[in-house]
Parts: sequence; C-alpha cells; structure tokens
Amino acid sequence: MKYLIVGLGNIGYEYENTRHNIGFRVLDALAKASNLVFTDGRYGATCELRLKGRVLVLLKPSTYMNLSGNAVRYWLQKENIPVENMLVVVDDLALPFGTLRLKPKGSDARLRFGIGNDFPRGGQIEFVLGSFPPEEEKQLPEKLERAGEIIKSFCLAGVQQTMNQYNNK
Repeated sequence: MKYLIVGLGNIGYEYENTRHNIGFRVLDALAKASNLVFTDGRYGATCELRLKGRVLVLLKPSTYMNLSGNAVRYWLQKENIPVENMLVVVDDLALPFGTLRLKPKGSDARLRFGIGNDFPRGGQIEFVLGSFPPEEEKQLPEKLERAGEIIKSFCLAGVQQTMNQYNNK
C-alpha cells in the first residue's frame, strides 16, 4: 500500500528555517531518521520510506505553498495513490507552539503543527515567515520526532485510531 505524505513549505534559502516551513522540516526529520535523502524531481523533492509493507512517498513541493495543489495532483497520479492515503503536514497559527493535531479534511488528512500566534496586530506575515526563537528551536527535535510518529501511525493504523492516540496528548 502506498501513501503520499506532503510537507508544505516555501522553496528558497530565505524561507528555510521559518515557521511556515515546518512541513518541510517534519519530512526532513522523518527522512533523516531513516537515512533517506530527497531527490529533486518534477514539482518537488521526494524520497520513499518503507514501513512494514507500506511505501510512504515523502513530498516537499517545489511550488510555492499556494500552488502546491499542482504538485500534489501530479504525485498522486504518478504514484497511483488514492487521495484518502494522503497526509498533508502544515503549520497552524491557531495552535500553541508544538501542538500536533491530526484531522480528516475532505478526503485527505491534515497534520497541523502549531506555531503559536505571539505577534502584534498586523504582524502575522512577519511572524509566519520568521524563525523560531531559540527556546522553541531547542524543543523542535522532540516535536518533529513526534510528528514522524503520527505520520507512521496514520499509515499503519489509519486516521481515526491515530487521532484517538495522539490528539489529546
């Protein structure tokens, strides 16, 4: 069985460690833990993680976030993956830093990674495109590892069981 795991972010060095790129960082951590390396391809960088008889295609789209649908459609079709086997990892201002929430959204699922919302009125763009402060950066490895556990559980146990296990912690 195949799964498409999409980490959302913006391409380019200037966005590398921003809050908005947490989707890329989650996939980078998951790949690194399995000694996998992304290769650049059409519409994005990918690698394949094999997990108990399943294949997880990890995708970091090379389109800007608002155009990531093009990359997602291409890879779902290319790899012949049903949309219900797709998980999108995205940053979320509405959740406190490091909070992870898995939710079905339409026919696919979203893993929302809380980045907090500690910014002055009108400062949302600067906040989202800013870096994590040192105290949050220190906590990131643990949060990224947990996000990887949720992704694996989604592929092995399904969205409902994974939500029950992880969303309340």
